[in-house]
Amino acid sequence: MTKTIEAVYEKGLLRPLSPIKGLRSRQKVRITLETSLKQKHPLSGLCGTLPDKDAAEMLKVVEDEFEKVDMSEW
Repeated sequence: MTKTIEAVYEKGLLRPLSPIKGLRSRQKVRITLETSLKQKHPLSGLCGTLPDKDAAEMLKVVEDEFEKVDMSEW
């Protein structure tokens, strides 16, 4: 069985944050640790980065278009 769980390390022990179904008491398991230093935004894998020149051009287009919006139409 392969399962990913979340746990907290406290006083020298790893404590699962929820019960682990399918394990017997005192059953040996193999653990691979992956620390999460910073929580990623759920959409972070879906966005890319723009070169500074392209970002500046996009910002200018957005600013120019927003200036054309007539707030009284809303």
